[in-house]
Amino acid sequence: MAKRPHALLLKFPGTNCDEETARALETVGFTARIMPFFLIERDSLDEVDLVVLPGGFSYGDYVMAGRLAQLQLEQRMGSALHEFRERGGLILGICNGFQILMRLGLLPEGSLMENSNGRFICRWVVLKNCDSSNPFLAALPEYFELPVAHAEGRLVTAPGKAGQYRDEGLITLVYNEDVNGSALGIAGMRDASGRVFGLMPHPERFLCREDHYDPDWNGEVKWGWGYAFFKSIYQHIANRIPVSAVS
Repeated sequence: MAKRPHALLLKFPGTNCDEETARALETVGFTARIMPFFLIERDSLDEVDLVVLPGGFSYGDYVMAGRLAQLQLEQRMGSALHEFRERGGLILGICNGFQILMRLGLLPEGSLMENSNGRFICRWVVLKNCDSSNPFLAALPEYFELPVAHAEGRLVTAPGKAGQYRDEGLITLVYNEDVNGSALGIAGMRDASGRVFGLMPHPERFLCREDHYDPDWNGEVKWGWGYAFFKSIYQHIANRIPVSAVS
């Protein structure tokens, strides 16, 4: 049987974008499994190519967004996600997943705090692709749109750190305008290996052109920018699999 890249999506109480994200991954060619956190073990990552922490409000964000999910993962899996990355596995965190990855230390040091306007933000944003060679962004143009929906998306760092991250190429996406007060307009980041990626916008919510607010968006093109995002990841992983094993 032909081998297809496999994605594992981790679900916590309050995660609410897992099914949409799994559907997006399957649409571009992945096999995908959603796993509740209480079933996760270290060997759950065997035969997995991509681990995804989808969006939502894990544990209701009652104790800092992503904090309780971080503690649960560390208790159940220890350093397993770090080891998975070192073996070449890819890790993606979307919105709440981005918050969790930062708390786990899988992304550069910083915090995602309450938006500068003190309110929940739900809108479409224009993003600049700052890292087109990255596996997560290679299929996307320099500028594209995605929706955001978050109350704690303002990325803050220690003094001087945001500029350092920019100089090191760790900032992957920036907002084209001030959306939430994030340092340098940061909307997405990667780790030094390039295999861990976090972003606040929701690519799974713009899979098809019909998902866009403008019914005439991009003419007769079938797919939205979210499709290009997930397809980029698929192509990177599939290219590492022998051609004879790819469907």
